[in-house]
Amino acid sequence: MQQASAAGVSSSPGGDLPDPRRAPPQRPAATAFPHERGNLARLAIGQALAGANASVIFATGAVVGNTLATDKALATLPITMFVVGTALATLPAGAIAQRHGRRAVFMIGSGCGVLVGLLAALAVLIGSFWLFCLATMFGGAYLAVTATFRFAAAECGPAERRARALSLVMAGGLFAGIIGPQLVTHTMMLWPPYLFAATFVAQAVVAVLAGAVLYGVRLPLPKRVGTEAGRPLGVILRQPRLIAAMTAGVVSYFIMNWLMTSAPLAMRLCGLSQADANLGIQWHVLAMYGPSFGTGWVIARIGAPRVVAIGLLVSVAAAALGLSGLSVWHFWGTLVLIGLGWNFGFVGASAMVLDCYRPEERTRVQSLNDFAVFGSMVVGSFISGGLLNHYGWAVVCLVSIIPLLIAAATLYATTRFRTQAAPARVA
Repeated sequence: MQQASAAGVSSSPGGDLPDPRRAPPQRPAATAFPHERGNLARLAIGQALAGANASVIFATGAVVGNTLATDKALATLPITMFVVGTALATLPAGAIAQRHGRRAVFMIGSGCGVLVGLLAALAVLIGSFWLFCLATMFGGAYLAVTATFRFAAAECGPAERRARALSLVMAGGLFAGIIGPQLVTHTMMLWPPYLFAATFVAQAVVAVLAGAVLYGVRLPLPKRVGTEAGRPLGVILRQPRLIAAMTAGVVSYFIMNWLMTSAPLAMRLCGLSQADANLGIQWHVLAMYGPSFGTGWVIARIGAPRVVAIGLLVSVAAAALGLSGLSVWHFWGTLVLIGLGWNFGFVGASAMVLDCYRPEERTRVQSLNDFAVFGSMVVGSFISGGLLNHYGWAVVCLVSIIPLLIAAATLYATTRFRTQAAPARVA
């Protein structure tokens, strides 16, 4: 009987009671992620606060650029510099996270958020267009760090809850889409005659608040592993599932940004009001982030590839609706559908990426994925305005369908490789 007890078998007559000296099966999983709920809450709040940075810059960048630039053709350059800053910061953010941990990156990002607010306010006060461009570039770096919150969320809990955690943190973007515009509305005239100067100061304060929230995120420091521990990057990138995930993520984000930035100007060119354009963007942002409260559950039910496929099809429907007419309802419907398509396509693609690397490879793959996403946006920011002005809204929508079909075909092709061994999942 003593031997049976030592082996963890109950000494009761029925033999069906666990030995009280033995830990219950659930405890290892629970103790492996002791701060899961707190981390997710802080990351979601951080997403809402830090994500407002992009809303402020998109709402004010072209207006301030048009005011400060001597050459009005450069009015949208601050927005372009914002996108460039995002692309340039993604790979360094991943390298810092690998060496010093994610919280260090969060603090650096918050510092960039403070800089963008203070430098932008100073640029308005002294009338410096190029200083304002530098400020928005720091804003892009802040966005690059904010984009890593979704991957940090996936590290807060066990594998079966990763997609839901990622989706929940993305839902914080819904509140970012509200906080940013409201910040602009209630502060833009507080420092006359310097339009938006108070807005940018308030933006810096919000970045400080975001940093304070994110400082409490408690994730384990990265393990010190040798370079030989991870697979060569070329081997990782040849995985069909990763190719499909990165293609879908890049295309989903690219087409969303492409149509979102073109639609307000197209509406003005069609004789619609700025109020109509603003309302369309508001519903677009709600459609982008609102579904995130349930996207993770859908991914858990039907799988990330099917969710991505739905997102790509909805984005095609958005472009088709844009081709079908030029009324305010056509524009609004296009913006809402492209927001929904982005949510399913991008969140689903991010969930697919989680299955394509080993623990020691995570930051390299994640940062490379985001570099591809935001790098494509740089290209789009340079050509979307010219395409709209020279060829019109219909051509913008028609061109959008081509990469969506390519992404869908790539995703479908991955089903031909089901016999290959699945990569190791992140612990």
